[in-house]
Amino acid sequence: MSTESATARPTAPLPLPRPRHRRRRPSRFVRNVVTLVALLHLYVGVRLLPALPIDAPGRVLGALALCASFALIIAGARARGMQDSALAANLAWVGSLNGGFFSSLAVLTVARDIFLGPVVFLASRGHAATLETASAIAVPLLAVLATVVGFFDARRPPRVVDIAVPLPNLPPALHGFTIAQISDVHVGPTIKRDFLRGIVEIVNSLHVDVIAVTGDLVDGSVEQLAAQVEPLSHLRARHGTYFVTGNHEYYSGAAAWIAELRRLGLHVLLNEHVVLSHGGGSLLLAGVTDYSADRFDPAQRSDPQASLAGAPAHLHPRVLLAHQPRTAAAAADAGFDLQLSGHTHGGQFWPWNLFVRLQQPFTAGLHRLGALWVYTSRGTGYWGPPKRLGVPSEIARVRLVPAPLS
Repeated sequence: MSTESATARPTAPLPLPRPRHRRRRPSRFVRNVVTLVALLHLYVGVRLLPALPIDAPGRVLGALALCASFALIIAGARARGMQDSALAANLAWVGSLNGGFFSSLAVLTVARDIFLGPVVFLASRGHAATLETASAIAVPLLAVLATVVGFFDARRPPRVVDIAVPLPNLPPALHGFTIAQISDVHVGPTIKRDFLRGIVEIVNSLHVDVIAVTGDLVDGSVEQLAAQVEPLSHLRARHGTYFVTGNHEYYSGAAAWIAELRRLGLHVLLNEHVVLSHGGGSLLLAGVTDYSADRFDPAQRSDPQASLAGAPAHLHPRVLLAHQPRTAAAAADAGFDLQLSGHTHGGQFWPWNLFVRLQQPFTAGLHRLGALWVYTSRGTGYWGPPKRLGVPSEIARVRLVPAPLS
């Protein structure tokens, strides 16, 4: 370990989040999602089965397959929260894979209908019937292909992405200062210890100055996943590893996970900062709780300004770890130079990447908000279906460089 210092802010730490009791009845949101999934299965059946070149018994089998798909998605989602038996683990895997397949099936069915609308209107009756049949066959085949390709993209080791962030008045001692960012690993039903160990090995091979874990590390309780997360204790960087909570930590028991990660040697920043001394220069590294944390515990409200309490007034650069990109406006107001975020997964697979901007200011990559740089990770793991299409997982190696003179 380096002998150079990391000085924490002197104010009292934020209270740990209070545990929440789970609701016995499904929430309205869950009921709405289940209803939507059921309606989508009905829609796919109505639009595809009559157009397929199969007889009546074949259509019955197709309808039964769609019913089984709906049941698997619901059972798999319930099993994701259990993780206490081989049956639950297998159900989670099968349900997740089927969820990824059905997502593509439903999207392609909608695309088929959009395509067929004007084509059927303009084509002759014979050509229109041929197109309806051919497209009905193509949709499930393309959905299978997307699921297979997406599975291998999701399960392969994350790529290392190099990001240079130009900062004005960067002290010479900090030229080339490196931060490895991992985000949204989602250790849980389908991501286990071996996957995480591979991530740790890649990060350690980069020999960076700081490691940042920007939330959504887990999908499950400490009791369920402590052994799966243990490889994090082997992360190595000159100034250590720092963690901030994501929304999924609050779903999974944030207080217990904060204690466990600290036991593993990670520095958890809850609206706090440290000052890192590096080769004669200093860098302020802060971290905030998740943007939505106050919904789980009002005392956990995310506050970039509060994270600077007790900080040297003119110390720059200031780097903020914040799970959600939409923290950026408050970070810019607080005077940060760089924010590292995740949460979006870059959309994970088409077409969901098109909808990220409805909630977040940035989907992926490096962007500018006033004087603040924001880097949004595409995620190091995945959530839900083991599927990525056109949005590969990543480990970001962020390098601070001096901004060119204007």
